[in-house]
Amino acid sequence: MSGWSNGSSNGSYTSFFLVGFPGLQDSRTLLVLPFLSLYLVIFSANALVIHTVVSQRSLHQPMYLLIALLLAVNICAATTVVPPMLFSFSTHFNRISLARCLIQMFCIYFLIVFDCNILLVMALDRYVAICHPLRYPEIVTRQFLAGLVGVAAARSTCLVAPVVGLASRVRFCRSDVIHHFACEHMALMKLSCGDVSLNKTVGLTIRIFNRVLDMLLLVASYTSIIHAAFRISSGGARAKALNTCGSHLLVIFTIYSSTMSSSIVYRVARTASEDVHNLLSAFYLLLPCLVNPIIYGARTKEIREHLATLFQRTQQQVPTEKLQSPPSHRELPG
Repeated sequence: MSGWSNGSSNGSYTSFFLVGFPGLQDSRTLLVLPFLSLYLVIFSANALVIHTVVSQRSLHQPMYLLIALLLAVNICAATTVVPPMLFSFSTHFNRISLARCLIQMFCIYFLIVFDCNILLVMALDRYVAICHPLRYPEIVTRQFLAGLVGVAAARSTCLVAPVVGLASRVRFCRSDVIHHFACEHMALMKLSCGDVSLNKTVGLTIRIFNRVLDMLLLVASYTSIIHAAFRISSGGARAKALNTCGSHLLVIFTIYSSTMSSSIVYRVARTASEDVHNLLSAFYLLLPCLVNPIIYGARTKEIREHLATLFQRTQQQVPTEKLQSPPSHRELPG
């Protein structure tokens, strides 16, 4: 039985049941294998690129360190959502307290916003590297980079905290069943029995303001970067700069297009089933986590070369170990 708080005349649920994909309630265990496979691919692909960056001294440069940080955030985002969902699907234990629900909500939105803020830091890094190459080593130091990442984390916290803080003050008495696989803000607000117009307004305003401001900054940065790249006299350097920017732009397009399309469909297709909304949420949460390591691993020359070397070493070690293995039977003396 779900918790019910009645400290005043107005009661409120203090724990909920997460029911992701309610249309598949009787066969949700069938979703364990595909989501588990997807999570393992996401974890392995991101961890492989991170390991490559960390283990190679030649990749200990701001651009590659930011890529590794971005992929680490991808792993955290997927881990925040998928393992609890798999546990719920496989054990049918899907009860969550309000405090844990709000913590999960904060983590999900913080990681999404932090992901976008890292893209802004990467755009600034490429702007200095291409538009002011001679001053790049003295401007983008490790201390400066750490400061930018700290600002990005603080900005993410300031954008997400008001939404979660307002949600914690809402009275939930309509139902104790959240028709979602995670504590998503709009899914939780559907259970409220009071006026949540302020919550919706603040959430929508922050999302629009954040998206529009980020897009303006990204467009301004990469317009300057591409314009400066075409003025580089060396063809090889120009191609390298444009290829790097192309990788970043592909990642930006993947993240923003998945988030915006999910938000638009969520608000337009109000008659769609809960399963469709759940699928859209999984799409915008997990697609960037899956695509980002593929983009950076395949398009970034330095990372791609080190990955190829790593795979070659692995393939060479396998037959060597087979040759060095002891014989299965005792040899007779000559």
